[in-house]
Amino acid sequence: MTTLTRPQCSPKIALYSHDTMGLGHVRRNLLIARALADSSLKATTLLIAGVREAGAFVMPRGGDCLTLPAYRKERNGEYAPRSLSLETTSLAALRSQVIGAALKSFAPDLFIVDNVPRGALGELTPVLDRMKDRGKTRCVLGLRDILDAPERVLKQWRYLNNEAAIRDYYDAVWVYGDHNVYNAIEEYAFPPDLAAKSTFTGYLDPTARLGPDNGDAGPFEHLPKDVLQKGFTLCMVGGGQDGLAVTQAFARADLPADEYGVIVTGPFLPAVQRHHLLSVVRGNPRFRVLEFVSEPMRLMRKARRVIAMGGYNTVQEILCLGKRALLVPRDRPRLEQTIRAERLRALGLLDFIVLQQCSPRTLSAWLHHEATAPLPVLCHPLDRDGLKRLPTLAATLIGGQDPVPQTVPAPSSGLGGGLRHVIA
Repeated sequence: MTTLTRPQCSPKIALYSHDTMGLGHVRRNLLIARALADSSLKATTLLIAGVREAGAFVMPRGGDCLTLPAYRKERNGEYAPRSLSLETTSLAALRSQVIGAALKSFAPDLFIVDNVPRGALGELTPVLDRMKDRGKTRCVLGLRDILDAPERVLKQWRYLNNEAAIRDYYDAVWVYGDHNVYNAIEEYAFPPDLAAKSTFTGYLDPTARLGPDNGDAGPFEHLPKDVLQKGFTLCMVGGGQDGLAVTQAFARADLPADEYGVIVTGPFLPAVQRHHLLSVVRGNPRFRVLEFVSEPMRLMRKARRVIAMGGYNTVQEILCLGKRALLVPRDRPRLEQTIRAERLRALGLLDFIVLQQCSPRTLSAWLHHEATAPLPVLCHPLDRDGLKRLPTLAATLIGGQDPVPQTVPAPSSGLGGGLRHVIA
């Protein structure tokens, strides 16, 4: 465990995720909170999450979770209440008031905001204004490796005035990725002052939360012994809101001999679609369907290969476990997953097809080929040390120092050049 310079008492750190589509944001914040709690910072953490399913995850030591009434994101990118019969603007106001009251009482030393500088529908703007006036909380914007296609990000950031928000409210920007795979600072044309406060942390290695197999049944209690003994392909579609096409194609695919298929639909697959999927696999004893798994890596670790959509967390789990994988990324409302899949396929780490190519025939061909194919060989080692660096970054900010990342020439990788920011 790294020894850090830290305040005399354990710091309080709040983490916000808007969680409008799937569980990726809250799962990433949970991973970060656990790293900060388990380091010598011994941070007390409060997660502010936009989905009630966040309460199903194991909280970090000394941490807890506040869940907000949920939004859902439509295919066109618009937000609407997931459950409450309210106008969207009324829900935004309600969430903003709850967040503000929680943070006023908790009084964090550090506030880490995932992905959206002003929060969903601007719900963080009044909260950040009050924090700025009080001047007691340092603020960090955490960005995943890839946001969307550059032209879309630039257009959206101009519309939302995000650059001004980062200048006004945030002391640092942490990019949870490896610049050799995707250089967000260059791709999104960060102006010099924003680039100066930005740091590539490296990817967040999810195996840190896995630990040894302690014999707990977990997701395996719903699977017959034959599934584990003979082997299975795992099909996962994140939260499941838009995963029907992938799961249906897999449910109709021709599995390799004597193997099984396990589908995790996610909790947000609409009930009608789930019913239809179950009717497809009904009568086929080689398929099993699970709705929600709180620790998907335990199931993934047992799988022979994985078919997934390409979210940040799922891809890191696949890569860290060294699994053969086929990504079928979503292409709406963002191209984030598609770009990630393209970059990682270029490195020879996994396979990738577009959603329009996803069919039982295509998946069957991939499954039978991958049943005998060698494991991928990593030609360009990825930087996965993000969780090791975050406690030092957090301690620096909490201690009152401004982050001063060093700028060094980036190694040539054929995937992007220029400069990167690294931890001194």
